[in-house]
Amino acid sequence: FYRVIESYKELGVSISSSTINDWFKAVVGKIKPIYDKLKEHVLACDYVQVDESTLPVIDNEKHRAVRGYVWSVVNVMAGDRFFYHEKGSRGTRVAMGLLKDFRGAIQSDGYVVYEHFEGMEGKKLLGCWAHARRKFFEARNENEKLANEALFYIGKLYEVEREADALDEAGGKPDYERRKAMRQEKAYPEIKKFETWMEVNLFKCAPKSLMEGAISYTYNILKKLSLYVTDGRYKIDDNMVENSIRPLSIGRKNYLFCGDDEAAQRAAVVYSLLATCKARGVD
Repeated sequence: FYRVIESYKELGVSISSSTINDWFKAVVGKIKPIYDKLKEHVLACDYVQVDESTLPVIDNEKHRAVRGYVWSVVNVMAGDRFFYHEKGSRGTRVAMGLLKDFRGAIQSDGYVVYEHFEGMEGKKLLGCWAHARRKFFEARNENEKLANEALFYIGKLYEVEREADALDEAGGKPDYERRKAMRQEKAYPEIKKFETWMEVNLFKCAPKSLMEGAISYTYNILKKLSLYVTDGRYKIDDNMVENSIRPLSIGRKNYLFCGDDEAAQRAAVVYSLLATCKARGVD
């Protein structure tokens, strides 16, 4: 908005920041019913991916920008998604408020808040192999031998996905039953081998080392990581939701902050509609 105001000044038109913010508030008020319907639609599906990303917001009491969080929830099968900001929190209360009534599979990284859904009726937690793989990449400089062995096992799982992708592309449409069968025949045995490898090598690692952290993280959530083999629709990782929050990362490089929590939620409304249009191929 600051840049828009400056551009108009060059044309001899003076617009105050309060005016342009009032315009934005009014527009979002008009389109929020669409956002509400989108949110309702996404949460009515049976498989979502969830992530959170930072967004700087001005704290009027502290008179400075503080780190807030925006949640992203994606309907994996349709591509529709919405963003949500509640006073910048990424706490359990927000997660429960968002997903308490959801029924189906929830895929996310290993953030501890999602553990509260473990065992809840109608909910299934899926892990993300990309996050596990990233931790072993980070440990390579510390213990290249073990890191490369772990990455080899994880690479085998992605090879199965690439093979299934190639067959889907040749057939012109996804075959979820075939993908499920391929995973159970080829991927699941590799997961079991990797599990044994982790049990053998965990105690060879230095305490509190990156490699110990990578193995412990992966081993502790292996059940969630393995569940993707039970349904051909499930993704091996949550890269879909991670890609959906990329506009937030770009935004942080282009603007300094949102003026307050209400402004951040208005931004979330606009992000939601634009991102869903993009995912649906709507210009």
